[in-house]
Amino acid sequence: MVWAIRYRVGQFFRALTPQVPEEQIRAAMQLLGPEAQALFSRQESQDQRHALAVYRALRQAGHFDIDLLTAALLHDVGQAAAPCPPRVRATAVLRGRFAPRLLERLTLDEPCRVGDQPKGWRHSLTAHVRHAEVGARWAQEAGCSDRTVALIRRHRDRLDAAQMEEDESLIALQAADSVN
Repeated sequence: MVWAIRYRVGQFFRALTPQVPEEQIRAAMQLLGPEAQALFSRQESQDQRHALAVYRALRQAGHFDIDLLTAALLHDVGQAAAPCPPRVRATAVLRGRFAPRLLERLTLDEPCRVGDQPKGWRHSLTAHVRHAEVGARWAQEAGCSDRTVALIRRHRDRLDAAQMEEDESLIALQAADSVN
């Protein structure tokens, strides 16, 4: 628990000063088609940096599956549906960890449609909570594979063990995501 809190505090401060090396972006973009590249570019720099870190962690762990690596680069793209200031994001993460029912109630009746104009902190919070579904829809529209779309959609699901082949990739994505 202490490690998780320390990690999230560090993540918060890293988000305040995002720097994404251009050569890392260029290397990752070679994996993506033009529409998926546009999706990646839609992300805030802190999310791009995080996606690249997840991508690198998977590569270093010996994963070279294109669908998995594409999902790593786009798994949080749905967060671009609404700006989410670091304080709102931190609130979402902490509430998700310590008060998930409260988080669900806060976002239950709030619409989260692509193109909506931000309507304050609840809209940002809702976009953050529902980003997996939004990102999966965008990835599908961008022509990503069904497997990539499924990995993006399910990247927040809780799994105890792999029950099908896709779950092994999902577990690898979640592991890389949790340490980056």
